[in-house]
Amino acid sequence: MAKTIYLDYNSTTPLDPKVLEAMLPYFTEEFGNAASSTHRYGWVAKDAVETARKQVADLIGAEPGEIIFTSGATESINRAIQGIYNLFKKEKNHLVTLKTEHKAVLDVYAFLAKEGAEVTYLNVNAAGQIDLEELENAITVKTALVSVMLANNETGVIHDLQKISEIVHAKKSVLFSDATQAIGKMEVNVNALRIDALPLSAHKIYGPKGVGALYLRRKSPRVRLQNPLHTGTANVPGIVALGKACTLLDIENERKRLHELRNELWKGLAELGFVTNVPLENTLSNTLNVRHSHLKSSELLTKTSSLAYSLGSACNSADPSPSHVLLAMGLDEKQIKGSIRISLGRFTTPADIASVLNIFHTAI
Repeated sequence: MAKTIYLDYNSTTPLDPKVLEAMLPYFTEEFGNAASSTHRYGWVAKDAVETARKQVADLIGAEPGEIIFTSGATESINRAIQGIYNLFKKEKNHLVTLKTEHKAVLDVYAFLAKEGAEVTYLNVNAAGQIDLEELENAITVKTALVSVMLANNETGVIHDLQKISEIVHAKKSVLFSDATQAIGKMEVNVNALRIDALPLSAHKIYGPKGVGALYLRRKSPRVRLQNPLHTGTANVPGIVALGKACTLLDIENERKRLHELRNELWKGLAELGFVTNVPLENTLSNTLNVRHSHLKSSELLTKTSSLAYSLGSACNSADPSPSHVLLAMGLDEKQIKGSIRISLGRFTTPADIASVLNIFHTAI
């Protein structure tokens, strides 16, 4: 059976063998509960959790006490947005976000709107970027929270969080940024970017599914949640794996390597009649969102079954409706039906790129 070439790293990443090695002992001989404070098994588990907490914090320039472990980015997003809104809703019941946010964020806003929140959804231009003046005008004295993702999961578009945070904080609002797709692909420092709350997930950085973290700023401003989860049995193997995955990231060298591979792939695809849906200069170095001039993406999928890529977000793969991200950028339904997302990663090789181009050439 021919090898399937994996081109869907923005959906999920394979578990790095070093991460697996680090987490395995906590399933077997070091199986203790981190909340058990009366014996060695509990002490070892607690030490492992606290080591991982520091490893996650170091990756994003935070303090260990600002890291909460969760089951993944979706839980982090829900706990942060709902918790912050519920804390402020009596005085501030207005929320601002983008039409191109991940569905995990948009679904929370839709829920809160039904609960009485006033939500403003900002437009983006053809390049997937927001108008900073529109953002500034949208924020009022009633705005509790502004959500702008750092990098889009479908297009790879990177938002200017430094400028955005200046606007948000000048208006005395809290800035939440979904950095799930950006972590590991670009340098992310919560203090340099002035992000107040940030989710991340292990399975996007070569860790296991089912574990993630939430960063909450402790000062200037201090970010608190209403009804936080105070107790629970920690997922020690998963937390250890997340911490280990953070230490294995070689962000700048990997960014350069993937940038070269991505550009080589794009050069070949352009010669086959593909066009980009977004300018590549301001996108994640591993991501291509492209469409063919004459073919539907569904036609391509049937002819390129030895390639694993997607038509958009993995969370929406069972939804037949057009991508909300590409719609917001102004693409029509025909253009969207011709679009595919390719995302490269740690185990992508130059030989893979050559094979991918040959397969697309044969299919077309």
